[in-house]
Amino acid sequence: MKSIKKLCRLVLVLSLLLCLTACASSAGDSSDPASGSSVDSPASSQNAGNQGQVDNAEPKTMNMAVSFFYPSLDVHKDYYGWYTSIYGISETLFRVGDDMSIQPLLAKSHSVSADGKTWTFELADAKFSNGTALTADMVIKNYKRLAEVNERFAYLADFTYAAEGEKTLKITTPEIYPTMLSDLTSPELGIMDLDGTKDFDNAPVCTGPFVVRTFDVDGTVVVDKNAQYWNGNVNLDTVTFYYMQDDDTKLNAMQAGDIDGYTSVTAAAKEIFAADPSTYVLTVIPATRLQFYVLNKNTLDDKVRAAINLTVDGSEIAAYLGGTVSAAVGPFSASAPYGQVKKPAVDTAKAKTLLEEDGYVMGSDGYYAKNGKTLTVNVCYYAARSLDTIAVIMQDEFKNVGIKANLTVQEDPDATYVATGDYDLALYCMIADKAGDPYYCVSALFRQDSKWALGGFANAQIEALINELQYETDVNKRAKLANQIVQASIDDNAFGYVGLFNKTTVTSNGLTGIAENCPFDFYGVTAATDKR
Repeated sequence: MKSIKKLCRLVLVLSLLLCLTACASSAGDSSDPASGSSVDSPASSQNAGNQGQVDNAEPKTMNMAVSFFYPSLDVHKDYYGWYTSIYGISETLFRVGDDMSIQPLLAKSHSVSADGKTWTFELADAKFSNGTALTADMVIKNYKRLAEVNERFAYLADFTYAAEGEKTLKITTPEIYPTMLSDLTSPELGIMDLDGTKDFDNAPVCTGPFVVRTFDVDGTVVVDKNAQYWNGNVNLDTVTFYYMQDDDTKLNAMQAGDIDGYTSVTAAAKEIFAADPSTYVLTVIPATRLQFYVLNKNTLDDKVRAAINLTVDGSEIAAYLGGTVSAAVGPFSASAPYGQVKKPAVDTAKAKTLLEEDGYVMGSDGYYAKNGKTLTVNVCYYAARSLDTIAVIMQDEFKNVGIKANLTVQEDPDATYVATGDYDLALYCMIADKAGDPYYCVSALFRQDSKWALGGFANAQIEALINELQYETDVNKRAKLANQIVQASIDDNAFGYVGLFNKTTVTSNGLTGIAENCPFDFYGVTAATDKR
């Protein structure tokens, strides 16, 4: 561990020396055209733009740890755009705010045609880190390239694109496509200067507040201020990202002062940081990965399902899981406009009353029975995302109200109980909110052709509402429809929403603005990120 600390400190010292050397070199380059400086070099563009600032100012640096590392910085390939976004290198036309709203970034405004098929975007007066202006034509080239190199975005090839002048972009879809803005927030849709980029894997030329200085195959990435940045002053001069997958390594590096922060803090480390609030700042917010269960309407009657939902205590489960999750009301964060639903509070006395109204009688063994048959619920789950722990907690909660639970674990839920419908209660986990829109989750859970239709909730009325949501372009109406559909799943006691995994971030005191309050994992440093 001492060697890791020494390595971190050594890289930091070298980074500072390189930054000071680059700044000194740029002073000569900018005054001498014959010096060979190139606008294609992010570092030279950055340093040229730094003239006029205080030359002797101490560089403002920050060190972060990241848990994953990818072998390329090509924004369009695989999931690499997630990290170019975290590093502050790439930007998209729109982004998702801390409140889950979709906000303009490289696009300053948009409109939709009356038939809902043609979207018009007015681009901001943005420019790439080499000084080249962002144009509609370059955005089109990016989307066409993305469709070719990333199969998850192959559907972009079905759209028709047109540039009207340099700043007006039109996208026409084969049918109404209301999730367009949500799609355009995906970090893989970050815009590169395809003509100005010489090395897509190691040095993409983008519009973000930072530019790549070094990209190490072992995982260390150093970025410098983009002095050509179009959207305000960039507070930090240099940010270094260290690849640290091991939780103890991150904890020790944070305690040694070798890093200034990281996300995905474990429950054990969280306790350590929380005990020293003068040194560390912990930010815990519900994110987008949902733990939930489906109650089978074909095997459980209305009052039994209602009793179960009055018994499962999301707060108790969250506490047992050490704060790694927050109790959920619905599938989406309560801060989202489409997360405004309600569910009954835990009430075990009422749960027992409902069972007795349903004809169940408490036996000497402590379980309810009817017609000589013990009330037994088959709880199916798979041992990941803490579902095994939740199953055991639920079994104990059910026992306290007189319901017997048999636990059935499967390695592959999609090939077993989900596919067959052979369950009374099915536990599952999924990312419910991909990019600030409810349609993906609503469609996956509640449609008549979804894998959960075997649970019995899907019906023609809900299907009609989902179809309306699919084609509604007004974001407020979309939220209203989603809330109506999810509320119906709660009121019908067909689904139970247990928890949303938390995004837990620790920073040194005085560090702000690393997307710690945003539930999505693909944001990180911005121009506003600062350290005092």
